[in-house]
Amino acid sequence: MADTPIKATLTLDGQTYDLPVLSPTEGPDVIDIRKLYAQTGMFTYDPGFTSTASCDSSLTYIDGGEGILLHRGYTIGELAEKSNYLEVCYLLLYGELPSLKEMEKFQKTITQHTMLHEQMTGFFKGFRRDAHPMAIMVGVVGAMSAFYHDSTDINDPQQREVATHRLIAKMPTIAAWAYKYSIGQPFIYPRNDLDYASNFLRMCFAVPAEDYEVSPILARAMDRIFTLHADHEQNASTSTVRLASSSGANPFACIAAGVACLWGPSHGGANQACLEMLREIGTVDRIPEFIARAKDKDDPFRLMGFGHRVYKNFDPRATVMKQSADEVLDLLGVEDNPILQVAKELEKAALADPYFAEKKLFPNVDFYSGIILEAMGFPTSMFTPIFALSRTVGWISQWKEMIEDPSMKIGRPRQLYTGESKRSYIAADERD
Repeated sequence: MADTPIKATLTLDGQTYDLPVLSPTEGPDVIDIRKLYAQTGMFTYDPGFTSTASCDSSLTYIDGGEGILLHRGYTIGELAEKSNYLEVCYLLLYGELPSLKEMEKFQKTITQHTMLHEQMTGFFKGFRRDAHPMAIMVGVVGAMSAFYHDSTDINDPQQREVATHRLIAKMPTIAAWAYKYSIGQPFIYPRNDLDYASNFLRMCFAVPAEDYEVSPILARAMDRIFTLHADHEQNASTSTVRLASSSGANPFACIAAGVACLWGPSHGGANQACLEMLREIGTVDRIPEFIARAKDKDDPFRLMGFGHRVYKNFDPRATVMKQSADEVLDLLGVEDNPILQVAKELEKAALADPYFAEKKLFPNVDFYSGIILEAMGFPTSMFTPIFALSRTVGWISQWKEMIEDPSMKIGRPRQLYTGESKRSYIAADERD
């Protein structure tokens, strides 16, 4: 016998209304309020939608209290340790880990799409020489719809598939070229004999006069950064992509919208803020001063890269990222970089301090990824573009899931209007 459906009862002015309760495979039950307005003439009020499920999704699940992040049921720690970014891309896109044959085909397809249309080099050159790489990425990703007309029809499954492959494949090239343009160096074209992460590093650091030999340790660390940022449920940029998609916009426009949202300092700039904090501290001898300031409730200073607004216990991505950070610093050293010296000593000091343990302010993924990118030689202006590159597969997977959902509707949030009530127009010569 089937279980009796759970219902929530809402009472308004003595009238009761039964609302269905939906049960997910993981996480808290959800009250279904889709018919609330029709039944009661009222909406709910939820600024930031922090208590509202805007969709159902089978991609990613987060339990911030327990420090859990799952992609299609697999823990992020296991994926980062045993898998690689392109395999995680396949998992997010298609729901299962690929066979060896499926992975070989997928990797070959992505590799063959890494080149950009040659006319797009002129598009890059239309930006000011000192343009921020994220500004360039927003423009170039959006402009892809002007160059790849054969993959903009969202109603054609084949075109959706081609657009998916193109975005995953070309985003490293776009990010690398945005970096090269911002520092005045020639573009480096992708090479089909390199893996995804190695190709990106070479396009960023090689020059025509001297090729760049990619260290396997650095390539693995970069691949882990990509993997750990691949998707993160219904955050601001993902919700932006879904909202743009709901109007029927082409995939390149939707992903450009996600890039633009990610650029906001409250979303994609956490690892950059962490490095800026380390520069503010400056030297190892000043760490006790800043530790004391972080404990002072009356001081606005915060330790960036410690704790997380979603993960209230610990960031499950941080453990693997710390391992990569240690490997990178062992390879490259910290002797000539005072910022990295501060980072290493600050980590030790915070982990040894009972105050931070009690408050669960442990180093998070942004702390360690910022250290890695700094050690590799990336300026902080490239931190968010690398985040955008990583998150592209999550955005596309969410877009793909939404487009293929027969119950999809255009997004239309409601509001609590607090303006003037209806009033009559007064002629200019009659106004006080």
